[in-house]
Amino acid sequence: MRDAYHEELDSIGEDLVEMARLVGSAIGRATTAMLDADLKLAESVIAADEKVDDLQRDLEQRAITLLARQQPVATDLRIVVTSLRMSADLERSGDLAQHVAKLARLRFPASAVPGDLHATMLEMGQLAQRLMAKAAEVIITKDIDLAMQLEHDDDAMDLLHRTLFQHLMDDRWKHGIETAVDVTLLGRYYERFADHAVSVAKRVVYLVTGEHADELPTPEPVEGT
Repeated sequence: MRDAYHEELDSIGEDLVEMARLVGSAIGRATTAMLDADLKLAESVIAADEKVDDLQRDLEQRAITLLARQQPVATDLRIVVTSLRMSADLERSGDLAQHVAKLARLRFPASAVPGDLHATMLEMGQLAQRLMAKAAEVIITKDIDLAMQLEHDDDAMDLLHRTLFQHLMDDRWKHGIETAVDVTLLGRYYERFADHAVSVAKRVVYLVTGEHADELPTPEPVEGT
């Protein structure tokens, strides 16, 4: 009986990794759809979010069943409760990738982003994907140092977000109000996506240590990240 119980705990962890991989792929593909005005790709991202939602609902149900039947304590309880919270972060990340794809679909056949901001948006999309890949690695490895490093990595996203606003506030902006709104929304989607990746990593810190990430010393930045 206990073997089946721990197999179920392991299965929940595997589903979290799968969710992280799916939403990481989704934000990358949504970025391409947006920049290339690729309607077919945008539609595929929108449709694929249903799988993330299904995984989240199934994980939630299994976690609640474990709580009710097994009444886990100590580390096992932290695993179940923290997994529920991580699944919510990941489901929301999938929604944000879907929002990017929906904006691409809305503006088709034009691109939602003017050409002079393509490079910045591409960098934001790539960074979001890397952050989520790192969050997936943290779930697998339970590497606390790597988890703590994600918050430093997220600084780069915050910088890119500020860069967008500098463009929007520049007197030379010539793309109109509608495009300004699109760019503002997209910047927010990427910034929040990155925040959810950081949140997932922080929850792994709590799962492993029983302490919140902001209660632990911040590691020194790793060169090249």
